Amino acid sequence: MPNTQVTPTRMELQNTKKRLDTARRGYKLLKDKRDELMRQFLALVREDMALREKVEAGIRSANKNFVIAKAGMDEATLNTALMAPKQEVDLEVGKKNIMSVDVPVLNTKTRTADANDIYSYGFAFTSSDLDGAVKSLADILPDMLKLAEVEKSCQLMAAEIEKTRRRVNALEHVTIPDAQETIKYITMKLDENERSSQVRLMKVKDMVLEDAHHYNENE
Repeated sequence: MPNTQVTPTRMELQNTKKRLDTARRGYKLLKDKRDELMRQFLALVREDMALREKVEAGIRSANKNFVIAKAGMDEATLNTALMAPKQEVDLEVGKKNIMSVDVPVLNTKTRTADANDIYSYGFAFTSSDLDGAVKSLADILPDMLKLAEVEKSCQLMAAEIEKTRRRVNALEHVTIPDAQETIKYITMKLDENERSSQVRLMKVKDMVLEDAHHYNENE
């Protein structure tokens, strides 16, 4: 519905047209942003699915090796072997900007650079299955962290997509139509005023001519 509270003047018409142009430009920019966010979001979702499958497969392998190791070792020896971890991992959380969305970036740094420096026990009283389980968990850790990074990025981008979608819909279905209706209303009122002014001028002209005619007759 047109905003009938506005004053139907040429200045208001000009201002409304400017607002309409701004809303149209904003609509186009937000629509492009929404489409690009969707494209990158879908790419992240595909990456998330691949990482999840890889992580779940790694966890299943580690659990299988732990079960086999536990079956072949007594519980006290197993608990002692895993009591004190040897390797340490420091986690650094950064961020990067994707289409105005700050998504997390996780970086890790181990205490030692040796990839095999993960066994906190001697090999004399432990089984090779325990070694395989520890190795599986160590190998899957980077993918687990990457999965956490990607899933959080998906959550943040989904929220931004929803916010952008609402703005696009508001511009498309509310702001732009209202401005168009207001322009139509003001234009109609201005045309009516112009026609009324012309009618008044014609009546004034007729009155002047009539007075002039009577004046000539009296002379």
